[in-house]
Amino acid sequence: MGRTIRYIIMALLLAVFCTAGGVIFFTRRNYEKEDKVYEQLAEEYTSHVREEKPSDAASPEEAEAPEKAPLEVDFDRLKEINGDVAGWIYCEDTAIDYPILQGEDNDYYLHRNIERQSQSAGSIFVEAANQPGFEDSNTIIYGHHMKNGSMFAALDDWAEQEFYEAHPVIWLLTPEQDYKILVFAGYTTSAVSDTYTIFTGPCSELEEYLEQCVEKSDFRASVEISGEELREGLDGSRRYVVLSTCAYSFEDARYVLHGVLVPVER
Repeated sequence: MGRTIRYIIMALLLAVFCTAGGVIFFTRRNYEKEDKVYEQLAEEYTSHVREEKPSDAASPEEAEAPEKAPLEVDFDRLKEINGDVAGWIYCEDTAIDYPILQGEDNDYYLHRNIERQSQSAGSIFVEAANQPGFEDSNTIIYGHHMKNGSMFAALDDWAEQEFYEAHPVIWLLTPEQDYKILVFAGYTTSAVSDTYTIFTGPCSELEEYLEQCVEKSDFRASVEISGEELREGLDGSRRYVVLSTCAYSFEDARYVLHGVLVPVER
């Protein structure tokens, strides 16, 4: 009787082990399949720009040539796949290298890719309530925190000062304009916090909001956010982005990065 019970227990444990192993196997296969979709997108629709460093004999004009994005994106062809394409986000030496979508609500691209196919990793997408084209004073961009390090899983790496210093710039490319995102704050917050307030234009509340973001930051940034900086931009009013992903320090926690958009020439 005792031997029979032992056999049953061993059989149950073996079944549990096999089931768990199968789940892990298929989860990994699914991650690899989803990553391949984005890798192929990057290969087919983007190209890296080789930066030409001025020689010692370069003219003053050549030496002061405007900085350009390290990536070029074929938005015309991307929009043939999906008209909801809003841009492309890229950060060197990280997994962040993805198209950005904007749907009619925040659920659609939560678990759909650029081809509108079901996918657990979903897409990087803009808050549906934001104006298209990053026209608001602050635009929110969401992405999943995937266990394999893809999508926006890297955001909480900025919590370390050393990582921030190695990655102070993220690139945002849109059909109309390329931008440097100068990162200036990062911290853990709640999914229902004031961090997700949308400001459609410059105002004193926006100044207070950004100053509070700097105070909460896990790292000290080289970008100074002051009243004067907030009021002066290349077009008279600077615009900002909030990058958001899940965090696991408490229920409904999120890790966010704040950055200022600086237009660059193409």
